[in-house]
Amino acid sequence: MRKIALASIIVSLGLLGACSQGTSNDMKGMDHSSMDMSHESVTELKSSLGKNELSFPKILKPDREDNKSISYTIRAQQGISEIFDGIKTKTYGYNGDFLGPVIRVEKGMKVTIHLVNDLKEDTTFHWHGLEVPGNVDGGPHKVLKPGESETIQFIVKQNAATLWFHPHPMHETGNQVFKGLAGLLYIDDKNSEKLDIPKTYGKDDLPIILQDKIFTDDKQLDYDKVMNEDGTTGDTLLINGVVDPKLTLDRKKVRLRILNGSNMRNYKLHFDNNMEFQQIASDGGFLNKANTTKEIAVAPSERVEVIADLTKVKGDVVTLINEDNTTILPIHLKESTNNSKTTETAMALNNLEISTEVKNKKVTKTIKLAGMGKDVTINNKKFDPNRIDFTQKQNETEVWEIENMKDSMGGMNHPFHIHGTQFQVISIDGKEPPENLSGLKDTISLKPGQKAKIAVKFTEKGVYMFHCHILEHEDNGMMGQIKVD
Repeated sequence: MRKIALASIIVSLGLLGACSQGTSNDMKGMDHSSMDMSHESVTELKSSLGKNELSFPKILKPDREDNKSISYTIRAQQGISEIFDGIKTKTYGYNGDFLGPVIRVEKGMKVTIHLVNDLKEDTTFHWHGLEVPGNVDGGPHKVLKPGESETIQFIVKQNAATLWFHPHPMHETGNQVFKGLAGLLYIDDKNSEKLDIPKTYGKDDLPIILQDKIFTDDKQLDYDKVMNEDGTTGDTLLINGVVDPKLTLDRKKVRLRILNGSNMRNYKLHFDNNMEFQQIASDGGFLNKANTTKEIAVAPSERVEVIADLTKVKGDVVTLINEDNTTILPIHLKESTNNSKTTETAMALNNLEISTEVKNKKVTKTIKLAGMGKDVTINNKKFDPNRIDFTQKQNETEVWEIENMKDSMGGMNHPFHIHGTQFQVISIDGKEPPENLSGLKDTISLKPGQKAKIAVKFTEKGVYMFHCHILEHEDNGMMGQIKVD
């Protein structure tokens, strides 16, 4: 059993959807009847001090490219990063020391990716949110041993979206993501190119990868020391791998593509001046229309795209903060000529719908999420690589019911993810979903006692995982398999 550093059990009781820092090791032989065990506490997150200018991942240069195809090489490798001034931290990365580059592909393209494992341990390459055949999805079956390589191919059939990639080896996903294996994958299409929204990468179209880490006294990412069976949280926020970040921008509209790349922490974000902004996309692409809001929740593995109009800011600084008033990202505004429109993003972005026929379909698959620590299960079962839990026909839409079961201590949020598909939310607790959940999704976060119906269609064949995206829960077997044929 891995031990938990004392720092990882410092708690703050205010964060939305957070989970317990207790482990199954802590709880053996304890009498819980007189204890407050609500699962609702995580390591307190320190505010960004705004010392370091935010940088953005490089866009990966293709090995080759033409109008119909593109080829990349992705290496998982060990590295040394200077996250803190003058200190060398051991990290993992894709094609670099820490995190990964942005891979850009276009709808309709044939994509070839040469995968290389330069780590000293097994890994996989999972394409989170991508609709690809099961044999290239990169789940725990597709292990590459140290030194091994493999070439995969697929055709991009999805519309524009912000996706990501990360490892998925059984029992080691939390460890490898914590050490730095995560990267973004953008799909572009003709619709996204013509929309009147910010789209210049690194200028007004900005990736924001949120990850909380906890470092040892010598500033190392020692997962064995800090790992928590119920979800590892840290006191130090990194954005795109930058500690204590700040962002300096012109006064204009900016598009933030936010990925929650944390092992288990949830974020609920708003600006300190309480200004409105517009959500334009979720996991699988654009909403039908922009959703104006003042705050947005992002569960582990979810993506949201928002547009913030910085011309409306009075003063020179506006700060993105978490719901507990933790400073996430100070944004410093330059006095410059502004040529951007200040009108709302009112145009049609997408044309998604759920037919009455689908809404009225009977539930054919029921998922019950339960437990904590090493005792997590789906439908009272732990993952067995030799067991197929469900089957479904290719291109056939079925209605799944996902329920987060309460327990004697209340329970905890579970972000439920399905590989190889982008689903639509039909209802939550029998009611129509809120606007922010009206788009295509590959992950849905449910509070204890909540029940959702989702419309699920697989466009490709193969075996796919479904699981809780608290990475330690996934590693502990809170996962199942569906075969699509």
